[in-house]
Amino acid sequence: MKISKALFNWSSGKDSALALYKILKSNTFEVTCLFTSINEEYQRISMHGVHVSLLEQQALSIGIPLIKMELPKEPSMEIYRELMNTKMNDMKSRGITYSIFGDIFLEDLRTYREEQLKAVGMEAVFPLWKENTTSLIHEFLNLGFKTIVTCVNETYLDKSFAGRIIDEQFLADLPKNVDPCGENGEFHTFTFDGPIFKNPIQFEVGEIVKKTYPKPKSEDNENDDEYVFWFCDLISR
Repeated sequence: MKISKALFNWSSGKDSALALYKILKSNTFEVTCLFTSINEEYQRISMHGVHVSLLEQQALSIGIPLIKMELPKEPSMEIYRELMNTKMNDMKSRGITYSIFGDIFLEDLRTYREEQLKAVGMEAVFPLWKENTTSLIHEFLNLGFKTIVTCVNETYLDKSFAGRIIDEQFLADLPKNVDPCGENGEFHTFTFDGPIFKNPIQFEVGEIVKKTYPKPKSEDNENDDEYVFWFCDLISR
């Protein structure tokens, strides 16, 4: 049976790592590349805040080629769609017909991804879809994966969670309203060791930086409120 070619949407974090592990174990797709969007100006993965040098270390250790899509500092949705369509059409020309994601239960995001891919004749795959997130994070840890929190949303978690390794104590310390996989955007991670890596990723923990982003104006937000995030910088060694 011919195995279909796929690209894997790689965020550098835990959900991506577990989803890739499951796909590689299943032997259902030939994963031809890891695909990651990065901020052109800062050379970092959006929201995760991870520098491209660490992303490149991951791809080298995994042994799958990396393809980067560079985005302007504050891209509009129109610009994002144009850049993504160009990249996906290029992938399609190489015989890649599937795009794999680590999303778990964000319905709107799944629908958006499926619609955009359908427009270029590709299909989305979600190996973790609708899985219990408590079970997933424990499976992740039991497999020997290691991951560090690179970004927290202050709406849900305080600064002290940034830079922590996810382990049983971390999970016990999470407030009850926070998903253990951070699936609602509560936190983001960088995975540096585990069964998909030939070698652990080498890095040092740097400073923790506060960044704010304006909330969209709405009836609920008439005071120009801001989102507050804490980023833990990781320095490649």
